[in-house]
Amino acid sequence: MQKWFRISLLLCIFGFLKEIRPSEPFVTDFLLGEWRNITEEQVNRDVYPVGTYSYAAQLIIVFLITDFLRYKPLIVVLGLSGIVTWSLLLWTESLGALQLAEVFYGTYLATEVAYFTYIYAKVEREHYSKVTSHTKAAILCGRFIAGSSGQLLIFLKWLDYRQLNYITLAAQILATVWALFIPPVLTSVYFHRKASVQRNNNEFMSSEHELVIKKRKNAAILIWRQFRRAYTNRKVLIGSFWFIFGMCGYLQFISYVQILWTAINVDKEEIWNGAVEAAMTILGAISALIAGYSHSSFLSDRRSIFILVIVSLAEGLAIFLGSHTSNLFVSYAAYLIFGVLYSFASTIASAEIAKHLEEDSFGLVFGFNTFLSLILQTILTMIVVTGIHLSIFQQFYVYASYFIALGLVYFCIYIWDLCTVPKITLE
Repeated sequence: MQKWFRISLLLCIFGFLKEIRPSEPFVTDFLLGEWRNITEEQVNRDVYPVGTYSYAAQLIIVFLITDFLRYKPLIVVLGLSGIVTWSLLLWTESLGALQLAEVFYGTYLATEVAYFTYIYAKVEREHYSKVTSHTKAAILCGRFIAGSSGQLLIFLKWLDYRQLNYITLAAQILATVWALFIPPVLTSVYFHRKASVQRNNNEFMSSEHELVIKKRKNAAILIWRQFRRAYTNRKVLIGSFWFIFGMCGYLQFISYVQILWTAINVDKEEIWNGAVEAAMTILGAISALIAGYSHSSFLSDRRSIFILVIVSLAEGLAIFLGSHTSNLFVSYAAYLIFGVLYSFASTIASAEIAKHLEEDSFGLVFGFNTFLSLILQTILTMIVVTGIHLSIFQQFYVYASYFIALGLVYFCIYIWDLCTVPKITLE
């Protein structure tokens, strides 16, 4: 077995195991169930926002130390934080413990950056696309199995919402154990680069402390150089702007949509959250695949901007439809439409960014864009959720308006791009 394929297999198994979380589509119903004395208002304003703040605060720290610690320790922390999160959900009842679980869930989400960037430091460049496709496929398989199995277990009444968390916890334990077998990284993109030339005698005579300082200085210079080149590129900025604002809206939508469904489902009909999540996984993967082939085949930079205009407006309408209905299944359908549209648009935006980047700066730019989207989500949460105290329906009207406004901004960018085309003169 070739080395790159063995590493790919190890990563795929870890990614698959960590995604076996059948309890997640039903987490709001679990929190509002008989196992806790907590209200929907508390979940909306006192619990879920903690996860948002924790994720944003920790991501920048994790982003900065992942390369320095060479990835694997953070992957292990990812598994351990999952164990702590679901242990707290299972064996505590207080609001404070639930908020602590959200803090560790923020760690769980933030440390995923180590998993997604590990391949760029461990696998040869010619295998990037293959290993990336393998790991994404493993994650999608894990999500699909988690959603569909969770729905089946609830439908057959073999397990309740709380008992699903035992399966999730077991999967996180297995993922953590498996992470110990992932090969360590000896070199990395910034702090532990391969030496291109032999060290001279002066370097050998330098103290260990001086070498460490020089290594950090060189890493900082490289990071700044790549950052400056990326964000002074107009095409990268246009793609990054949608990536940041689109991801912010997407995270806000999926973070609170279960509360919306609970508010709509006043008659306590049987819920199909797991089946919807499983369907979202498959449809989102197909949508991303279509977007990838479309972008590489016939979508020019300008056409890509116009696609982002149409999709952003459609996302806003989908959110409005999903929140302005008393039918749970209409809201489910709107959720699927939104997810498919977001998967398509985010793939287009990411492809536009990658198209104009230096190869080694992928992780830096996408990591920084993700951080900015979380800062924006934190601000949005502080204003809409914990600030002006809107109802859950009013919150989703704001999110719908947010995407419509994003579409209008990109329509202006599209018009501006048309008007700034260089004129061709005949001599």
